[in-house]
Amino acid sequence: MSEKKTFRPFIAPEIIMKELTIKSILLGSFFGVVFGAANVYLALKAGLTVSASIPIAVIAITLGRKFFKTTILENNIIQTTGSAGESIASGVAFTLPGFLFLTSPDSASYFNYLTILILAIVGGMLGTLLMIPLRKALIVNEHETLPYPEGTACGDVLKAGEKGGDFAKTAFWGLGVAFAYAILQKIVHIVAETPFYLTRQANKFFPSAKISGEITPEYMGVGYIIGPRIAGVLVAGGVLSWLVFIPLLSFLVPADTVAAQLVKLGYLKSMTTDGGKGGWNAATHTFNDYSAAVYYAFIRLIGAGAVTAGGVITLIKTIPTIVKSVKGSFSSIKNAGTQSGEVLRTEKDLSLKVVGFGSLALIALIAVLPQVPGDNIFQKALIGVLVIIFGALFVTVSSRIVGLIGSSNNPISGMTIATVMGTSLIFLSIGWSGKAYEPLVLVVAGMICIAAANAGATSQDLKSGYIVGATPKNQQIALFVGAIVSSIVIGITIKFLDKPSADMVAQGIHHAIGTEQYPGPQATLMATLIKGIQSQNLDWQYVFVGIFLAVVMEFCGIKSLSFAIGVYLPLSTTLPIAVGGAIKGLVERKKKKAHIVTTPEEEELGKGSLFATGLVAGGAIAGVIVAFISGSEWGNKFLNNVTMEGSISQWLGTNGYYLLGVLFFAAMGWMLYKIALKKSE
Repeated sequence: MSEKKTFRPFIAPEIIMKELTIKSILLGSFFGVVFGAANVYLALKAGLTVSASIPIAVIAITLGRKFFKTTILENNIIQTTGSAGESIASGVAFTLPGFLFLTSPDSASYFNYLTILILAIVGGMLGTLLMIPLRKALIVNEHETLPYPEGTACGDVLKAGEKGGDFAKTAFWGLGVAFAYAILQKIVHIVAETPFYLTRQANKFFPSAKISGEITPEYMGVGYIIGPRIAGVLVAGGVLSWLVFIPLLSFLVPADTVAAQLVKLGYLKSMTTDGGKGGWNAATHTFNDYSAAVYYAFIRLIGAGAVTAGGVITLIKTIPTIVKSVKGSFSSIKNAGTQSGEVLRTEKDLSLKVVGFGSLALIALIAVLPQVPGDNIFQKALIGVLVIIFGALFVTVSSRIVGLIGSSNNPISGMTIATVMGTSLIFLSIGWSGKAYEPLVLVVAGMICIAAANAGATSQDLKSGYIVGATPKNQQIALFVGAIVSSIVIGITIKFLDKPSADMVAQGIHHAIGTEQYPGPQATLMATLIKGIQSQNLDWQYVFVGIFLAVVMEFCGIKSLSFAIGVYLPLSTTLPIAVGGAIKGLVERKKKKAHIVTTPEEEELGKGSLFATGLVAGGAIAGVIVAFISGSEWGNKFLNNVTMEGSISQWLGTNGYYLLGVLFFAAMGWMLYKIALKKSE
C-alpha cells in the first residue's frame, strides 16, 4: 500500500488538460493505419511484428507538439489510438489466413473482407473490454512488480519530451544510436542480424547445440528495462530448449522421424521435397540445421504446453487480486451517483456495465451475422460464449506476459494454440468432429489471438497513461476507435497482399498467402493443429511435457510463465534480452557499491532507462521503415544493391562477419552501461 501512495503521475490528477480531442484521435488513427499495414506485411512474411506504441509516441512528440500544439496527454492518446492497429494486425495475420489451409476447399470462402473485418473488430473490442476491470489489478496494484517495459519506456519518452533538456536529450540520443545501428544492420548489413554458433550433428558429445542472438538495439533496451532477474529466468528457458532438449532429441530421434513430424505440422511439404524448416535434403535424408528442424517439430509444442500451464497457474494466482478489483469496480458503480466527484481523474475507468453489455453484444453479433462460420444460431452462440471464456483467460495472461517482457515478445501464438486445443476438445466432447467444424475452431482461435494481442498493447498503453497521469476512460475510448479504424484498413491490406501475380495465376495459384512470397507461418501452423486435433491425430505427449515442465518450475519457486516463455521463444530472442538485463544488473551493483540510492521514479527517469527507451524506440522505428522499403519491388532492389554482407563475409569469413556484429552489439552495450552510471542533470 505504501508503494501505491508514494507513486505520483507526471500530470497530477487535479490538473485538467486537453486529452481526448479530435486531432489526437485523427492523428492516432492515421498512425494506426500505417503501422497496422506494416505489421500485416511483417506477420505474413516472417511471422513477426513490430511494436508501434513507442515509435508513435516519438512521432507525436516531434511532430505533434511542433505542428499541432498537442499536450502530453494528447500525445498519449495519439499513441494509444495508434497502437491498436499494430496489435490487431498481428492477431489477424497470425490466424485468419488459416482458412486457406483447412481440409475443406470451401473453408477458403470465409477468407473474405467482411469476415476478416468483423472478426478483427470483435477481437479488438474484446481485448480492450476485458482489460477494463483488470486495469486496477494489474497496472495500478502491481505497478512495481510488473514493469510493462514498452509502456514504461513509452511513458518515459512522453515525459522526456515534455521536460526537454537533458531528459529528452538522453532518450533521443539513444534513439539516434539505435537508428544508426539499425541502418548498419538492417539496410547495409555491416552488422550481422543473427550471429550463431552451431555444433555439427555428427558431434558425438553435443550434437546440434545452437547459441544465437538477434543482436538488435530494441532487445537490449527491453532487457535493461525488465532487469536482470526476469531476463535471467527467460534465457534459462531458452538454454533448456536449445542446449538441453534439442541436442538430446537430435541424438535420439532419427532425421526421418523429425522430417515426418515437420510434414505433419505443415513446415515441410513432403518427405520427398527439399526445403522446409531446417533445410531438409530428401536425397541424403539430412537437415542443414538440425536444431531448427527439432525446434519446429517438437520444442514449439512443448513450449506451447508450458506457456498454457504457466498462464493457467498465473491466472489462478491472480484470481484474488482480480476479485478485489471487480468488487471495487462494482462499489464504484453503486457510489457513482453520490460520490462521483471524489473519484480522481486518473482513476476513472469505463463502467463495468460497458464490459457486461459490450460482451453480450459481441456474442449476439457473432450469433446473427451470416459472415461468421456456423450452420445455425446455436453453433454461432456457442462460438461467442467460448470467445468470452477463453478471452477472459488469455487477456489476463497476455497482460501479465507483456508486463514481464513486452508486447514484441508476447507469445500469442502459444495462447492461440491453447485455444485451438481447448475449443477442439470441447467440440469433440459434444460430437463435433471432422472438417466441417474446422472453420469454427479457427474463428474462436482467431478472435482470441486478436483479443490477446490487443490486450497486450492495451496494457502497455494503460501503463504509459498511469505513468504520465492520463484518464483511463479516455484511453479506453481511444482504443475502441483505434480498433475499428485500423480493422477497416487491415482487412484491405491483407486481401491486397493475397492477390496472386500473373505468374501465380498461370501456375494455378489463386492466393499469394501460403506461397514463398507470403508464407504466413503462424497461420499455417494453426490450420495444421486444427486439422490434426479435429482428425484426432495430434501428438499430445509433447504438450504434456511442457505442462509438467511448468509445474516443476513452480515447485522450484520459479515463476513458470517467464520460464515457459523462454522455452517457447528462440534463444536468439531471449539471449540479447538477457544481455540487456545483465547490464542493468552490473549498473545496480556498481551503484550499490558506491552507496547510491535512487527511488523507483528516479530510476525510471535515470539516464540508463531513458537511453534504453531510445534503443527500443529507434530499433522499432527502423524495423517499420525497412518493412515499408522491402514491401515494394524497387525497395527490394535498393536493399539488394546496398547490402555489404557478401563482400564483408568474403573478406572476414562468415565467423569473422558474425564476430564483427557481436563487437558492434558489445560497443552499444558498453555505451548503455557508461551512460547509465552518469547522474541525471
